[in-house]
Amino acid sequence: MTSIKHLFWVALGLFLALTIAACGSTSTGSGGYGGNTNASQTPTTSASSGSSCGRYCTSSTPTAPATGSGLVIKTASATISGKSVNILTNAQGMTLYYRTSDSGSSVCSGGCASAWPPILVTGSATPTSATSLPGQLSVSTNANGKQVEYNGHPLYTYSGDSAPGQTNGQGFGGVWFAVTTALAPGGGSQNNGYGY
Repeated sequence: MTSIKHLFWVALGLFLALTIAACGSTSTGSGGYGGNTNASQTPTTSASSGSSCGRYCTSSTPTAPATGSGLVIKTASATISGKSVNILTNAQGMTLYYRTSDSGSSVCSGGCASAWPPILVTGSATPTSATSLPGQLSVSTNANGKQVEYNGHPLYTYSGDSAPGQTNGQGFGGVWFAVTTALAPGGGSQNNGYGY
């Protein structure tokens, strides 16, 4: 009987640890959200302040889908871990992120998507870039719907970023990184902490 109780608690602990790790809820950085608080970013395009549901986000509604001709992706300069990089942002200038543990069959969805809203499009809308990008924007259908990808990586914003120029999700949980224009195609194994 004692070994069954022990096994139950071990299994419950493993389940909780895997659930937390799936959303990158553990903190490896400094600051209130586990992100890189030393990151500074200056958008290269004009952007208005976007809103988010903050740290205690309970909304299960992902980023509003684009309509019409498509969703516009912009770029901005950011200093991440002391290195100047060009990152992708949404039309409002909010930093876009990718998760290294995403795969074709597993993306951040459900409760995870409350903290990391996916970038979605509706109908036949296609993502476009305000500037020329070295990589490719595309759309794939997954558990979130029609999600925008850059070089095969599904894109998200972070509820811990409340204004353009913030990169609070950088390095979060060791699996979330800002999307740089140089992000290599594929599963994100070559991110070396800078998102590429």
